Amino acid sequence: MVLGTTSGAGKSWLATALCRWYARQGLKVAPFKAQNMSNNARVVPGLLGRAGEIGSAQYFQALAARAVPDVRMNPVLLKPERDTASQVVVLGQVRADLMAVPWRERSHQLWPHARAALHELLATHDVVVIEGAGSPAEINLHSSDYVNMRTALEARAACLLVTDIDRGGAFAHLYGTHALLPPEERALLRGFVLNRFRGDASLLAPGPQQLHALTGVPTVAVLPMWREHGLPEEDGLYDTAPRGEGVRIAVVAYPRMSNLDEFQPLRRLPGVRLSWARTPAELSGADWIILPGSKHTSGDLAWLRAQGLEAPIRRHAAQGRPLLGVCGGLQMLGRALHDPHGVDGAARGLDLLPVETTFDRDKLLRPGHVRFDGLAEPWAGLSDVAFDGYEIRQGRTQAVGECAVALRNADGQAIGWQRGHVLGVYAHGLFESADVLRALFGVQVPALDTVFDGLADYVDRHFEPGVLAGLAKAA
Repeated sequence: MVLGTTSGAGKSWLATALCRWYARQGLKVAPFKAQNMSNNARVVPGLLGRAGEIGSAQYFQALAARAVPDVRMNPVLLKPERDTASQVVVLGQVRADLMAVPWRERSHQLWPHARAALHELLATHDVVVIEGAGSPAEINLHSSDYVNMRTALEARAACLLVTDIDRGGAFAHLYGTHALLPPEERALLRGFVLNRFRGDASLLAPGPQQLHALTGVPTVAVLPMWREHGLPEEDGLYDTAPRGEGVRIAVVAYPRMSNLDEFQPLRRLPGVRLSWARTPAELSGADWIILPGSKHTSGDLAWLRAQGLEAPIRRHAAQGRPLLGVCGGLQMLGRALHDPHGVDGAARGLDLLPVETTFDRDKLLRPGHVRFDGLAEPWAGLSDVAFDGYEIRQGRTQAVGECAVALRNADGQAIGWQRGHVLGVYAHGLFESADVLRALFGVQVPALDTVFDGLADYVDRHFEPGVLAGLAKAA
């Protein structure tokens, strides 16, 4: 199990690396995270033949493990809609009845689902790589926290505790976390990991040795800073400054943007400068603007207007520059949002595509092969290009004026429209397709499998010899 002293310490990518490392040893591996809080989600096989959704981090971990992703790998997913409210997804399906249940009481109701999923994976795999959440030493939440040490105790997991040394205070974070854990939980810690180290490793002495003397836990890895590992970040933006030279693509970063991990390939693409925009100045000079998915479309649309972004987006479209909306972004580009069931909120759209969206009570979860129709410039290169995408939405959209169908799913249903330089699509995963990247930019990025192997090579070099094999035997 990979625990962290804080959020953002590096749990997700390290768990992904370990999934591939153990899979390369010929073991049957599965990832697990009892509860994730993220608006980055993927559609995967669920129970009783229904599609479900899990956090993107566990999706990528499953691929790294060479396993088929399924809902048991992330049995509880919380998707924030506002600062004080989250949609609750249990085993891939929305549970509206749990949204109003107080946090601690809800945790007691969710743990049985997580526990059952954990034991199913343990019974059918050689190794389960478990990811914790935040810190296991949040003593105000300890009684209701089932994601960290309750899961560790249930699995009798060999635990690593990772800290971000680049933030400063790493030894205090490690020691304090160890000290705040009850003895039976502390006993599961097998090693400390110093992540994102920059500089001369000899300067760390005698810190690791003193920490070992104080806690009995050795420092088993010092991982140098590695920004370009190629794995999407689970939460937050990758950075805010444009990178590289070439076509500048600005993604509007509203508060509830979702599925931002699908833009990671653009960040690594030669000839592309990807940036995240929250102000009109950050949209200035963009060659492309992308409106990404949103967990709260009407709220993010209101934020967009309050930030003064509507005028530059309209100006961009009027100048004949490419404007792309994905899922919630497509809905914003339309004329209106209708909400008869009180799902998201009614609103006036940007009216840059002649479509209207009505929110349904039921969420649509659909993976599948999608194909572009014949498109006009500047999107003509995508004509007849197909890719494997996925849909996660409660909106149902239809054309109400003159525009061309741009994208269809495997059933022939329209899930994208184009008018002039404005394109809106419902399918996520556009930029994860090598065919799409070649059609739009003439280049491609390394395949995900290459990224996973690179992560495994990295931990193999930087962990103390024998530690990773020993963890599997100790658990």
